[in-house]
Amino acid sequence: MCRITEARRAARLAADGTSVPIASQDRKLWNDGRIAEGLTLLDRAMARRAAGPFQVKAAIAALHVQSEPPDWRQIVLLYDSLLRMEPTPVVQLNRAVALAEAGAPEAGLRVLESLAQVLDAYQPFHAAHAELLSRCGRTQAALAAYDRAIDLASNPSDAIFLSHRRAQAAGNI
Repeated sequence: MCRITEARRAARLAADGTSVPIASQDRKLWNDGRIAEGLTLLDRAMARRAAGPFQVKAAIAALHVQSEPPDWRQIVLLYDSLLRMEPTPVVQLNRAVALAEAGAPEAGLRVLESLAQVLDAYQPFHAAHAELLSRCGRTQAALAAYDRAIDLASNPSDAIFLSHRRAQAAGNI
């Protein structure tokens, strides 16, 4: 596992056991030493000028911890590179989320909807789909997507988080 990602472990769960998305994590709980180690290792790897998928994923993780908010346009570009190396539906999903975060939620939603059949049993797809549907004002569809994501949640922390997000979306009807 990437040291940068590991450095955020203590901030991933709230006191009540709810999953905490990275944008809402308490950065004081992050392990700065681990982040520094990860960034140093990433710099060394990138200096070799032969980046592979692991280095690109580490670079994405680094952008998440180096500024608030992250540089989403740069993250989209890194996902573009990763897609050339690993053209998988999950990488496409992650790129769609980054695209939405970079200010293009409708474009991200179009990408997600193109993945609906292949990722139908994948809980993170439905969670992301619900979020983007909600952002785009499609509340009823968002609620259905949240229901599917909650049904597919493999741990209670994610189910609680998704239930809270669903309740927030329902309040917008």
